[in-house]
Amino acid sequence: MIRAMIFDLDGTLVQTEKLKAISYAKAVIDLCPQTIGEDEVIEAFKEVVGLSRREVAAALVDRFDLEAPAQARMQEFGVDSPWQAFVQIRLDHYGDMLADPDLLLNNQWPHNRAVLDAAREEGCRTGLATMSRCEQAQRVLEILGMKDDFDFVATRDDVEIGKPDPEIYQLVSSELDVPAEDCLVLEDSPSGVRAALAAGMWCIAVTTPFTREQMHALDILEERWIVDDPEQVTAVVQKMIAEHKGSFVD
Repeated sequence: MIRAMIFDLDGTLVQTEKLKAISYAKAVIDLCPQTIGEDEVIEAFKEVVGLSRREVAAALVDRFDLEAPAQARMQEFGVDSPWQAFVQIRLDHYGDMLADPDLLLNNQWPHNRAVLDAAREEGCRTGLATMSRCEQAQRVLEILGMKDDFDFVATRDDVEIGKPDPEIYQLVSSELDVPAEDCLVLEDSPSGVRAALAAGMWCIAVTTPFTREQMHALDILEERWIVDDPEQVTAVVQKMIAEHKGSFVD
């Protein structure tokens, strides 16, 4: 019986992964303005989407040979590592994006939002499990009018280990007081799907242009639970629910 639905935020309810990719690209170009194009960075970001901020930043610093120019900015930000300086440059760009409410409102995923609304209408417990930091997540939820849509919100600040470790999903399950086997997760990234499955939950992947290729290539979900066309997500969710005794709640 599905008694709780847990949602990822970035890439699932709102296209912040797209915005994050652009912010990373702008940060790379700030450090190497003559040699690297925005599209090249966005393609590289697709390979690390869903990982922690440190892992993404370190991977891009290595990929684009940014250690020296980032190291030169460390004192400016009062940090101890080149990847941290890179993160601070990227956060400046991302902060500018989050300061524009219309940008976020225009980048919602309405079909996944409709699943959330339907779950709430049916009396299903709802949770959020995001690798965004608390301040950023709350800012996004406020702009989208979703601050009251979840019974529990977990962010990267609440766990020791990020996705694909199952800790964040285990935390949400515990706080919702719903066993993992009664939880259905909506995710977009391979790392998020791995985390949900490792926690013992049911999972549907609604892919994006940033995660589609990886999701199919990794073979971590049955193909019928991978949704490439967002218009089909409600039907796929209903199908999974039907296979688990036909309703959200007892």
